[in-house]
Amino acid sequence: MEIQQLAPRQDMEQNKKLTKNFTQFENLLTELRARKLPDEITQYINNEITLINSTSGSEKALGKQVSKSQSGILKLIEKELKLVTKNHYRNMWLALGMGTFGLPLGVAFGTSLGNMAFLGIGLPIGMAIGAAVGTSLDNKAIKNGTQLDLEISH
Repeated sequence: MEIQQLAPRQDMEQNKKLTKNFTQFENLLTELRARKLPDEITQYINNEITLINSTSGSEKALGKQVSKSQSGILKLIEKELKLVTKNHYRNMWLALGMGTFGLPLGVAFGTSLGNMAFLGIGLPIGMAIGAAVGTSLDNKAIKNGTQLDLEISH
């Protein structure tokens, strides 16, 4: 089963953000076309493309539909096929490191030094730990061939 094409839009040339999102979605589809996908996932992607192609009205509605479809497709391929975009794990673990490691370290510094103003010291430490863990997971995804040659910017 083949992934459908997006219908070209002439009315979005003035909106740079919409053009960027639309181009990013087209790049995602190009990457997915290069891989062998199960029919269920291809059917889901085609349904999302049909939704985008049938969206009429404002540029805002089109932008929301493109973003919603893109995130849905990315979640599905990550869950089912373990395919991720570039820096996916780094971006995810950056925040997790700050919350999981940074805050407890900050509290430990603050209580041991008797001044809770040192709470903020743990955040950059947790951010560094999270970035390191995420980067190692991204490198593992590259080795396994489960990383798409695409970086998503929101």
